[in-house]
Amino acid sequence: MKTTLDEMRTLIAVVDAGALSRAADHLRLTVSAVSRTLGRLEHKLNTTLLRRTTRRLELTEEGTIFLDRAREIIACVEGAEEDLSIRRERPAGRLRVDAATPFMLHGVVPLISGYRERYPEVTLELTSNEGLIDLLEQRTDVAIRIGRLKDSTLHARPIGSCRLRVLAAPSYLEQHGRPRSTGDLAQHVLLGFTQPAALNEWPLPAQDDLPLRITPTIAASSGETLRQLALEGAGIVCLADFMTHRDRTEGRLVQLFPTRTLEVRQPINAVYYRNTALSARISTFVSYLSEHWGSGAAGCDEASKRSFAAS
Repeated sequence: MKTTLDEMRTLIAVVDAGALSRAADHLRLTVSAVSRTLGRLEHKLNTTLLRRTTRRLELTEEGTIFLDRAREIIACVEGAEEDLSIRRERPAGRLRVDAATPFMLHGVVPLISGYRERYPEVTLELTSNEGLIDLLEQRTDVAIRIGRLKDSTLHARPIGSCRLRVLAAPSYLEQHGRPRSTGDLAQHVLLGFTQPAALNEWPLPAQDDLPLRITPTIAASSGETLRQLALEGAGIVCLADFMTHRDRTEGRLVQLFPTRTLEVRQPINAVYYRNTALSARISTFVSYLSEHWGSGAAGCDEASKRSFAAS
């Protein structure tokens, strides 16, 4: 065998990062060391794998073929190492987790230290995308999604659910007054989502007791942005309990219409492809999240308390 696993990993890192400098940061090497490794690999194979210019890197046809096989080889080696770890009941290897920014910050990050204490040989890569992503294209092992799922190609494991509430900061209410009915909301600044439209359905009764659909005065793509706007007194917002438990407990946000709020809960699911074997890394991580977020019966507030206690 001419090439080494380190050389294959270097090629994969450069292609995934799109630049030698970013790959060097990821591998904790110097740019010159990465460049030398690529040069050595190409010399061994007697072919050019990457065309390098001052602006971009581009795989040659031979590079594309070799990269695909290199990924397969690295995956096989990592799988073999994990099999041995499972025998010792110690999951190991890289786990790539994706979640929207709000749940990553409030639902995942507070639990990472506890998970790492239990499974120190698992290496975590955390990414945040506000919309749906292609797990294979983004090289993601498991994604946490909130709300109804539509993609039937994904296997989903419920890890909890979370209640929605309509909230405002005391500073906003002091300046604009407290709405006494849902009809009064038309006179207020409403904070909502740019998309999807379902996120702008608030748990307040409208016609036929269906949830009230609002038209945002100020719209944002991220729930965390809306939370910050609400904390600054910019308007009235509807958010899930996992984001706002501490804000409500400490009085920074106040629930509106508490007696009229409908029992609307957003399901929280861990998703991965059906044709992907559930590795020990995924199963232990999802199980750990489920321990803290419950099956949904306990609600999101208790899970929030546990996650904040863990932090």
